[in-house]
Amino acid sequence: MELSMISNSPSFSPAIVIKPLVRGFICVTSHPLGCQKNVQDQIDYVKRQGPIAGSPQRVLVIGASTGYGLASRIVAAFAGGAGTIGVFFEKPSESGKTATPGWYNSAAFEKAAKQEGLYAVNINGDAFSKEVKARTIDEIKQGLGQVDLVVYSLAAPRRKHPVTGVLHNSVLKPIGQSFTAKTLDTDREVVKEVTIEPASQEEIADTAAVMGGEDWEMWIDQLAEAGVLADGATTVAYSYIGAEVTWPLYKDGTIGVAKIDVERAADRIYEKLASTGGRAFVSVNQAVITQASSAIPVVSLYISLLFKILREKNILEGCIEQMYRLFASRLYSGHAPALDEAGRIRIDDLEMQQDVQNTIKELWNQVSTENLKSMADFDEYRKEFRKLFGFGLPGVDYEMEVDPACL
Repeated sequence: MELSMISNSPSFSPAIVIKPLVRGFICVTSHPLGCQKNVQDQIDYVKRQGPIAGSPQRVLVIGASTGYGLASRIVAAFAGGAGTIGVFFEKPSESGKTATPGWYNSAAFEKAAKQEGLYAVNINGDAFSKEVKARTIDEIKQGLGQVDLVVYSLAAPRRKHPVTGVLHNSVLKPIGQSFTAKTLDTDREVVKEVTIEPASQEEIADTAAVMGGEDWEMWIDQLAEAGVLADGATTVAYSYIGAEVTWPLYKDGTIGVAKIDVERAADRIYEKLASTGGRAFVSVNQAVITQASSAIPVVSLYISLLFKILREKNILEGCIEQMYRLFASRLYSGHAPALDEAGRIRIDDLEMQQDVQNTIKELWNQVSTENLKSMADFDEYRKEFRKLFGFGLPGVDYEMEVDPACL
């Protein structure tokens, strides 16, 4: 796809040279043409792999603008020919400032899909709200009739409960006792120790309210009640377990409690859909560099070590590779997907290979500021992080002035 300078706004805002401005675990600028190239690269990867027989033709992705949600939408559209609706909460360009990368990603996806004659609609708003659910149902009725697949891929810091009106904020904290471990200061390139105090009971409950399975269940219930969930429909939510070195903060922490609630919801949803031949799954995916994961202490160092090991073994996968494999070899392979003892699909199987995890443990004890770049893949980590915001992609002229509203 040719990189476009066509603006969707009534008039062009002043063109500027856009550079990355990184503050901690966030980049406060994003590049529209870089994001477009990043989306196109993922589309090209999917096309090289070829079509997936039996893929769903009408797909709803909740949390569709970045990471696994965006990759799922790309696979559904460009390996299955699906019409898609993507729900997300992103900021457009305003007053000459850049939009969020998810805004540019979604605009680029919609344009690429429509160029190939595929139905594609973006819904920008709070996916937790009654209003966005209602808008989505109306769009399904008008454009798709029903949906065959619902992907739930939200990673939100807070949620206003649609019934109680209470605002819940999620936290990344251990439970029961403080947790001290190595972490990576990505700005200063320093390996240091971080201590995180345990969560209160209120924080645990709030995190489960934001990141747990209640909203997923609400979506499925309302789609079914509105008659827009097809018989035999599949729904999948994404989760993560990770390595033992991260468990006190993640698997055994507040997020872990929320993920257990996601599994509870999966069981409930499966029971509800079974009468029509439907299915509900939790897919445990590999650690990847996303805006959400980069904010988690300890995880940035773990990923830097992991990526070096997986790259050396030639088994490193990003979001798009994993989602293509999830669709092709698990969800739509023609037979029931293999599940672990807890009933989950495991796409993190390469990360969790015993030899990989043994090497992680060895390196974890040895890594320091002095040997970071030789033991870990920090330069690649930084490169992949900036790609999330549209920077560092080949074929993009970053010295060219660009209208921030060009997508």
